[in-house]
Amino acid sequence: MSHDLGGLLFVALGLVLVAAGFVWRGGALRPLSVKRAQAAVIRDRSRNLLRSADMAIAEARRRAARGEPAIVTVGDVTKVARQHYGHLVVEREEAAAALRQRYEAADCRMDCMTDAFN
Repeated sequence: MSHDLGGLLFVALGLVLVAAGFVWRGGALRPLSVKRAQAAVIRDRSRNLLRSADMAIAEARRRAARGEPAIVTVGDVTKVARQHYGHLVVEREEAAAALRQRYEAADCRMDCMTDAFN
C-alpha cells in the first residue's frame, strides 16, 4: 500500500512540474539582443587574442636557449589564435596590438624580442 502512495506522489509531482513548465514555457529572462550578442563576440575575440599573445610569449620563452632572448612574433599569435580558438582570419594589426599589450604587461623587454612594434 505504501508503494502505491509513493508512486502516486511521484507521478503527481511530475505532473505539477510538467504543468509549471508548460505555463512558464522556458522563456528567457532577457530576450536576445543583437547588439549584446555582437558586443559579446567582440569581447570574446579580444580576450582570446590576449590569451593567444600570452601563450605565444610563454612558448617563445620555453623555446629560447639559456641566456638568449625569446623571440615572439605576430605570426606566433595568429597561429595560436587559429589553433586554440578557431579564429581563421586575424588581422596583423589586431594580433600586433594584443602582443604589444601583453608584451608590456609581462615585462618582456628584459628577455624577449618581438616584431609587434614595427
